[in-house]
Amino acid sequence: MNHIVCVKWGNKYISQYVNVLKSMINRHTTLPFQFHCFTEDPKGLDADINVIPFPSGSHIKSWWSKLAMFQKDIGIKGTILYLDLDVIVFRNIDELFKYNPGKFMIIRDFNRCRVADWKQSNSSIMRWESGTMNYLWEKFNADPNKAIGRMHGDQDWIMRCAGADINHWPDEWIRSYKWEMMGRKDTKIRKGAKHIFQHPPKIEENTKIAVFHGEPKPFNCGDQFVIDNWK
Repeated sequence: MNHIVCVKWGNKYISQYVNVLKSMINRHTTLPFQFHCFTEDPKGLDADINVIPFPSGSHIKSWWSKLAMFQKDIGIKGTILYLDLDVIVFRNIDELFKYNPGKFMIIRDFNRCRVADWKQSNSSIMRWESGTMNYLWEKFNADPNKAIGRMHGDQDWIMRCAGADINHWPDEWIRSYKWEMMGRKDTKIRKGAKHIFQHPPKIEENTKIAVFHGEPKPFNCGDQFVIDNWK
């Protein structure tokens, strides 16, 4: 079975982000899947979203909450595709389930647009088979304060612990909206509550997902691309 998973922790993202992600995936996936959200606050989520609570007594927070997905028993069996909430899915993503089957997949970090041979990873979108990556949670949960104190975030932990298992998606499939689709030299202006870039994005033939790391987010970006696709 195919599964889509997202994580909503705290109040950084409202429930609309989860519902919109599900809507975008429904439009751009032909494979059957179940949609799940890890959260401590399911208020406002669409009724057909399966809510998975964070571990009892857990003190993980912010982006570290992603690591809860790698617990041994979360009630999901099969292929798991994780997406951050600040992404726009605008073309068919069936290949993300089929590419390099059985392997742990993750994005090659977007600093690749500055350094050609960049090896670091970005955890905005990941895929794995249930039961294969549990050590990411087990090692973290053994001493979470030590991990959080030494590392910037979850993707640093994943890179440190999962080095031998890491495989990167084709770069062109998943692009940084502001660095790669807009270009690092483009600037944005504020128009009311929205940010608008000076030029339309460059959309390559094989790009399927735009990632909005940093600012702006889809919620506060007024570009026509966002208006047309984030819904």
